[in-house]
Amino acid sequence: MLPYLTDQLTSLDVNLTNSLFRMVLSMMLGVVIGAERKRKGQIAGIRTFALITMGSCLAMLLSIYVPQEYLGLKNGDPGRIAAQVITGIGFLGGGAMIRAKGSVKGLTTAAGIWISAIIGMAVGIGMYVVSIGSTLLILVVLVMFDWYEHWQSVGQESKAINIRLGVILADLAPYRKVLAEYGVHLSTFFIEYDYASQRTELNMMVLVHSHADLLPLLAALEKISPTESITLTSQAEI
Repeated sequence: MLPYLTDQLTSLDVNLTNSLFRMVLSMMLGVVIGAERKRKGQIAGIRTFALITMGSCLAMLLSIYVPQEYLGLKNGDPGRIAAQVITGIGFLGGGAMIRAKGSVKGLTTAAGIWISAIIGMAVGIGMYVVSIGSTLLILVVLVMFDWYEHWQSVGQESKAINIRLGVILADLAPYRKVLAEYGVHLSTFFIEYDYASQRTELNMMVLVHSHADLLPLLAALEKISPTESITLTSQAEI
């Protein structure tokens, strides 16, 4: 019984046994990746990734089965149907990305959707070990590398700091000094004066570490001059 089952699972031809096994395996691998994304609060979670890997696996099975079973198609392209998965999955990945105030979020999830589809196709063609190994590597990238980025403060982001002052600002040097003390690079700035009401609006575009805590910086900036409000955004639409 066991040799027969092994032969069925490893057969290059599509049959009922290996088809069901591949669908279940692809679902389980999608669940693993989706659980990690859901843990991070992403829009695509367990069900989404499971459906992606299963759908890609089924597309691969169909690509193999059609030339295998139908007369006249023995020389057909077994990758014709599966090839469309790569194109179609891009639309789903694009839906996982969110654009807000000039910044794009969800790129990692979109990339995860894309590679999950590839894993589903690999399962569909019978590359079991490679599929499981790829899933483990994805978890290393999503979990371990994320921890490493936080630990080393890898990467910088562009932020906009908007400060409304109750005076006419005459010198920017104190603000430059505070930014330098907190390791923040001032890229550019814009100043708008309202002489009638003796107010200044200062907009500064800065580069900061991706995981930096900016609350102490904002508190220090507030103490420089009489400040009415401070606004921090990922990027400004000035």
